[in-house]
Amino acid sequence: MRIENPRLYDALCDLQVDYRPRQCLADWTSLGVGGTTDLLIVENPARLPELISLLRQEGIPWRLLGGGTNLLVAEGELPGVVLQLSSREAGVEFHAQCVRVAAAANLGRMMMECARQNLGGLEGLAGVPGTIGGALRMNAGAYGAQIGQFVRLVRVFRCTTNRIETLDGSQILFAYRQSSFAPDDILLAAELQLLERPYEEILASIKMCNERRRATQPVHEKTAGCIFKNPPDYSAGKLIDELRLKGHRVGGAVVSERHANFFVNRYAATADDFFRLIELVRERVRQAFGVVLEEEIIVWKHRL
Repeated sequence: MRIENPRLYDALCDLQVDYRPRQCLADWTSLGVGGTTDLLIVENPARLPELISLLRQEGIPWRLLGGGTNLLVAEGELPGVVLQLSSREAGVEFHAQCVRVAAAANLGRMMMECARQNLGGLEGLAGVPGTIGGALRMNAGAYGAQIGQFVRLVRVFRCTTNRIETLDGSQILFAYRQSSFAPDDILLAAELQLLERPYEEILASIKMCNERRRATQPVHEKTAGCIFKNPPDYSAGKLIDELRLKGHRVGGAVVSERHANFFVNRYAATADDFFRLIELVRERVRQAFGVVLEEEIIVWKHRL
């Protein structure tokens, strides 16, 4: 969908929205595939209620783009528009062991700022790309740490009420790679209560996690992280590995030789290459083990 009405364009400017037409989402995602859309970068989250009301009045559907690091987007022109929170003012505030951080802030940079304040606990997420908002929505976790366990408050725009609300951590359910936020909730900021730890100890843990990640994951290739969630009592990567599918290729998409649950864009892959590879691997695992793998990545197709 293209925004061609000058009146609507002026209204977006008044709402402090940076309008960028015909953006190729391959340039906005770590996997490097995806179609085109109009991108609306929200400079002032306080204006979200007005912006969403405007889009509703105009009959324009929308989706939210975070850091784009766990996202597979279909090719072609996507329906509606895509919103993204600006990271320009995504700073970090410290109040004793509590950290207030914008959802658009980069997870890795936030962790290093916390380390310099002798605040840790999230070291297992070292090297996990993306934003705070994305990490909260999927309850990102690795090496024994999950971000949900540190959440005190989350400020969120709720599409159902068209209001910005503050949720206590006890009101939010966090589970393995999921949270209780509604699909159309827009996370704006969070307050985390971290653990007091010496800076040197935190850095040592971060270094260890980074070394493990570099040794076992294709960190220098285009990926979207783990493709599938681990089923109960199984490792998705181990199941795929046991079928000797490492290195298996569909078009330009390849099952990583380093980690079978990572699929990489090695040969100018298309989104369709990834869709076909995902279905091939899922079906092979189902046939061999009777286990149906569920996607961990977010998939955008043409239907909203």
